Amino acid sequence: MAEKINGEYIMYRGLPLVREGNALCYGSMDSAYILYLMILSEKEIETDDPSKKVKVPDGIVGQIISTDPKKTGLDRVAKTFTKNGLYQALDMGIIQLGRFNRQ
Repeated sequence: MAEKINGEYIMYRGLPLVREGNALCYGSMDSAYILYLMILSEKEIETDDPSKKVKVPDGIVGQIISTDPKKTGLDRVAKTFTKNGLYQALDMGIIQLGRFNRQ
């Protein structure tokens, strides 16, 4: 189950960002579209302490998905993209999400 902080979802740029395992959802179900990110691979990077390594998301697939309940399956997927790194995927996804929700 997605974690809440003090009973609230994490907010990023005014919209909820929810992570469940390797999947992230960003946006409000009240909007026409939301952003869905799937982490496909991770890479290890070294920290300031050479004996410790941290895994960070690397290969990401993003989708802009319609929240229209009348649409089914693949009809809901408005756009798909891939990026290396969570920051790049989230940044690209937020830009595309803004464009689709303005339509």
